[in-house]
Amino acid sequence: MADFKVHTVESSGDSKPLLEKGLKKYGVVPNLYAVMAESPALLEAYQTITNIFSEHTDLSPTEQQIIAMTNNRLNGCTYCMAAHTTIMQGAKVPPDVITSLRDGTPIADAKLEALRIFAEKVNLNRGWMQDSDIDELIAAGYTKRTVFEVVLGTAYKVLSNYTNHVADTPVDPMFAKNVWSADDSAAN
Repeated sequence: MADFKVHTVESSGDSKPLLEKGLKKYGVVPNLYAVMAESPALLEAYQTITNIFSEHTDLSPTEQQIIAMTNNRLNGCTYCMAAHTTIMQGAKVPPDVITSLRDGTPIADAKLEALRIFAEKVNLNRGWMQDSDIDELIAAGYTKRTVFEVVLGTAYKVLSNYTNHVADTPVDPMFAKNVWSADDSAAN
């Protein structure tokens, strides 16, 4: 496997302002950002789409995490599963929702479960949705806007999940308590 550098602010060249932005926002440079720094275009795209997904959708933080975690699990991204579990814990997402997302099991709340199922279908079907899939999401209380915000969330996770697969990004110490492997959800 190719050896990708986990950059520091000092070693990041053209990505330096982007890593400084991450440092200012989080107090540390997450390893995902540090790996993405190899390509300033990738890091800028990821920061931009992250901001759009988190700040410019109609989705609640819990709903955003349902989309993110569903993609993380289906794509087998150990880094993002650990990171987003930590994020959800900090956002006070109910523990049963976190467990369901990590395990790929149904969420007790029917509306949130409809969103999880739809996000799963978008990922597995590569966006080729049946009208009935969309109708079921809307019947659960979502809108046509939500359909496209799930697509946005899926694109957001492709950037990070695939980067982590290619670079084998090391999990940051702040996320280490929530390490996950695909075997964890396969057992359920």
